[in-house]
Amino acid sequence: MGKKRSKSSRRWLDEHVSDPYVQRANREGWRSRAVFKLEEVDLKERLIKQGMRIIDLGAAPGGWCQYAAKKIQGNGYIVGLDLLEMQPLEGVDLIQGDFREEEVLQELMDVLDGKRADLVMSDMAPNISGMPAVDQPRAMPLAELSLDLCREALSPGGSLLVKVFQGTGSQELLAKMRKEFDKVKIVKPKASRPRSREVYLLAQGYSLV
Repeated sequence: MGKKRSKSSRRWLDEHVSDPYVQRANREGWRSRAVFKLEEVDLKERLIKQGMRIIDLGAAPGGWCQYAAKKIQGNGYIVGLDLLEMQPLEGVDLIQGDFREEEVLQELMDVLDGKRADLVMSDMAPNISGMPAVDQPRAMPLAELSLDLCREALSPGGSLLVKVFQGTGSQELLAKMRKEFDKVKIVKPKASRPRSREVYLLAQGYSLV
């Protein structure tokens, strides 16, 4: 006999199956419901444009890359990075590995071919336990890493869209970003589950430090 699911995992599964965004993603052929978070931010902020060079961190299963590729229509390029293996996506260079490792970072730089990205986006998150006191400390270093990568690979005037969980450390990260970008705002897409503490920081107008 298999292990019984916990009440929280059963609740998540029930919510997931009945989630209108999950159902819509399945109908429309998107790889994940998260695509609708990016879509809402993009349509409101005009974030993704043809000709852009885009880096997607924590890209698996590929919904954000898939959306961005549809928007740029081959005019520009997209690099998706994740620790997990992803199925190929037309118009997207996929790199499996940890970009904190020199070899993986060099692979990314090779794809960029001496140029810097116009947009870094990150939907990275730790394995969620449901306990804020545990999840928050795990999540903040991932958001910090996204900002670190901007210093390596984002062009002046470029943008960063990164997921954070409100709580300890989030205000400090916001303050850091405001020193390095002209404009930073907090956005909570409708597709983010209401009881989730996740929000996205959208930073625009990067200044090289």
